[in-house]
Amino acid sequence: MPPPPPRRALLAPLLRLRAFSSSSSSLAHHPPLPPPPRRHQFVAADAITGRGGGGNQLDPAQLLRDDPVAITASLWVSSFRAQPTAAAPPPPSLSPFLSRLELWVLAYQKAYADETGSYLPRSSIPASTLSSLLALRNAVLDARFRFGNRLTPFLRSPRAAAAAQDPATLSKRKLRALLTTPGPAPFQDRVVQELLLLLLEPVYEARFSPKSFAFRPGRSPHAAIRTIRRSFAPYLWYIKGDLSPLLHSPDPALVVGALIRDVRDKKVVDLVRSALLTPPVTARPGDEDAAKKKKKRKYQKKKVLPEGEPKPDPYWLQTFFGFAPEEALTQPDWGHCGVLSPLLANVCLDELDKWMEEKIKELYRPSKSDVVGGEDGVEQGNTSWPEFVPTSGPDKTRKVDYIRFGGHFLIGVRGPRADAAVLRKQLVEFCDQRFRIKLDNESLPIEHITKGIMFLDHVLCRRVVYPTLRYTATGGKIISEKGVGTLLSVTASLKQCIKQFRKLEFLKGDREPDPQPCFRMFHATQAHTNAQMNKLLLTMAEWYRYADNRKKVVNFCSYIIRGSLAKLYAAKYKLRSRAKVYKIASRNLSRPLKDKKGQSPEYHNLLRMGLVDSIDGLQYTRMSMVPDPDYTPLPSGWRPDHEKILLEYIKLTDQQTLDEQRSCIREEGLITPQDYISMLVWSYKKNAVLLPSFKENDHKGSTEDLGSDTDELGDEEIGNLDHVDSPKVAEMP
Repeated sequence: MPPPPPRRALLAPLLRLRAFSSSSSSLAHHPPLPPPPRRHQFVAADAITGRGGGGNQLDPAQLLRDDPVAITASLWVSSFRAQPTAAAPPPPSLSPFLSRLELWVLAYQKAYADETGSYLPRSSIPASTLSSLLALRNAVLDARFRFGNRLTPFLRSPRAAAAAQDPATLSKRKLRALLTTPGPAPFQDRVVQELLLLLLEPVYEARFSPKSFAFRPGRSPHAAIRTIRRSFAPYLWYIKGDLSPLLHSPDPALVVGALIRDVRDKKVVDLVRSALLTPPVTARPGDEDAAKKKKKRKYQKKKVLPEGEPKPDPYWLQTFFGFAPEEALTQPDWGHCGVLSPLLANVCLDELDKWMEEKIKELYRPSKSDVVGGEDGVEQGNTSWPEFVPTSGPDKTRKVDYIRFGGHFLIGVRGPRADAAVLRKQLVEFCDQRFRIKLDNESLPIEHITKGIMFLDHVLCRRVVYPTLRYTATGGKIISEKGVGTLLSVTASLKQCIKQFRKLEFLKGDREPDPQPCFRMFHATQAHTNAQMNKLLLTMAEWYRYADNRKKVVNFCSYIIRGSLAKLYAAKYKLRSRAKVYKIASRNLSRPLKDKKGQSPEYHNLLRMGLVDSIDGLQYTRMSMVPDPDYTPLPSGWRPDHEKILLEYIKLTDQQTLDEQRSCIREEGLITPQDYISMLVWSYKKNAVLLPSFKENDHKGSTEDLGSDTDELGDEEIGNLDHVDSPKVAEMP
C-alpha cells in the first residue's frame, strides 16, 4: 500500500480557506480580485489529465448536444439575413461557434474523409479521438495551438495513430528528418482549417459580389460562361487582366487587413494571422538536385497501396485535369491556410469587385435611341435571346460590365475606345495602391470583339445576323419583319484543345494532327480502356455544353482518342495498322481484338446468350451522336440554388412578409387554409352539441369545451362563423 499523505497536505485546503475568510473584511481597501478562470480552462486541464470535476472521468460526448449541421445552417441564415448595407448590423460573433465541440466533430469528419477517402459517422468516432478533439479545441481557445507542430500534436492522423512514436524515443537523425522534410500538413492543422472554413464561408458568401466566380459554391465555370453569354452581348471593347501573382505570394498584412473589415473576433483573426506567418517546411535546393540525379529503374514494381490509403484518381480524370483552362490552373495555397486559402483570396479580391461595381454605376450613360439600356438602366433586349443585340443609331448607350473568375477578370465597354483607355488607367492605379501589383498596357490589352476574346478556353466573337422577327401587334395580328443586329458567339477554342492534347502526348502536329498511341493503358484490358476513355469523352461533352461548336469540338476529341487507342491496340495485338484494328473491332472499337475474336461469326451469338463479356464502344464517333449545345438563357438576377433557398426561407420567416400576406388576403376577401380548417372543426363541434345521441356527461363536457373556445373568440367572430358555408380559400405560395 502507498504511504498515507502527510497531515499538512490534508490541511492545506482548510488553511487556504481560513486565510481567505480572515482577509475578506479588508477587501474593500484592496483592488478587485482578477476574474476567475474561464470554464474552458478547467476543461482544458481536465482533458489533458483525463479527469473531470469531483474526480469523475470527463466524457466529451456530453458536450455533443446539438446537430452541427443545424448550427452551421443557423450561421448561414443569420449571415444572409443581415445584408451588407449602410444600416446593416455587424456580422455575428464567431467566438461562441469556435467553442462548440459539435463543429469540431464536423470539421474532423471532413478532414477524415479527405485523409482516408471514406466518411466516418459521428457514432463511430472513438472516445479517445473525442478527447483529443476536446484538447485541441481548448488549446485553440487558450492560444496554445501552433500550426506545423509535428512533434507533440493534440490530434493525430487516423492513418498514423497506430504507428505514432514518442518524440523522446526518436534519434537525432529521425527528429531532423521529421522537422525538415517537406510533406503534407499535420492532420490537426487541417481540422482547424476546416473549422475556420465552416465559420468564415457563410459570413463572406453573403457579402461577396455576384460578379465574382471560382472558389465559391454554386459559381462554376459554366455559370461564368452563361453569365457572359447573357450580359456581354452589347459590348465592343474588352479588357482582360490577370492578378495571379496575388494568388501565388500574398501579403499577410493585406490579407489580415481585408479580413478584419468584416470579422472582428480576435481569436479567429489571430488563427488566420498565425497560419499566414508560420513558414511551411520546404525542400532545400540540394535535395532537389540530388533527386534529379537519381537514375530511375528500368522496370518499376507495381505499387501496393497500404491499408486505408485512398486510391489515386483514375486515368481519365487525370487526363481531364490536363484540360483545365488557364484561369482555373492557379489554386491558391498560402502557408498553413490549406482549404482556407481560396476563401481568403476572394476576400482580398472582393475589394476589386466592389470598386468595379462603383465604376459600372459611374460610367453608365443611357441613350433613349438605344435599345440596350433605358433611362432606368433596365435592359430592354430580348430576354429569350440575350446574345442578340439589334442595331441602333450613332448615339449608343455607354456602359461597362465586369466578371472575375479567380485571379482573372474580363471587362466589357460599350462606347468609344477612349472610355476603355480611361478605365484601364484607373484600374492600374487601383491595383498598384491596394494590391501592390504593377500592371501596364501590355498586361491589360484593349481588344475589339471582332478579334475574338479568349476566356475560360471559350472564344467570344460577334457576327452580323439578319433574323426574322415575329411579334404580336394590337388586335392579335402577328407581324413578321426582317431585322438586323449582332450576335454574340461563344465557341470552344479548337486551337486550345489541340494544344492540350499535345501537352498530354495524345497527338503531334498542328495543321494535320496525328494521334499518338496511349501507352499508359498498355497493360489494361480493352473493355477497361474503352470504359476509361468513354468517361473522358462524356466529361468533355459536358465541359463544352454551352459552346456553339459543341458538336464539332467533341467529335474532334473522339477522333483523337479513337485514333490513339487504335494505334495502341495495333501495337499491343501486333496488327501493324489502324485499318486492321478498325476491320476487326469495328469503327467504335466495340469488338474484341484478342485472338481476333471479333471476326468470328459466332461472336454475336455468344454475346446474345451472355457467354462472353460485352465491350462498350467509344462514344461520339459520329457528329450526329453528339448532343446539341445548350442555349437555355440565364435568368436575370441569377443566384445559385442554395442562395435562393436561403433567401426564400428568410422571406417566409419574416414577420413583415407574413403581415403583408395576411393583409392582402383580407383585402381580397379570402381566408387562409389554416383558418378554413379551424372553421370546419368549429362547425363540427357546434353541430355535435345539438345531436341527441350523446350522453349527458359527454354533452356536458362538450359544452364546457365549446364554452372555453367561445370565451377566446369574440361575439362578432362567432356570428361570422355561423354564416360560413363555402368560403374562398386563398392559395398560399
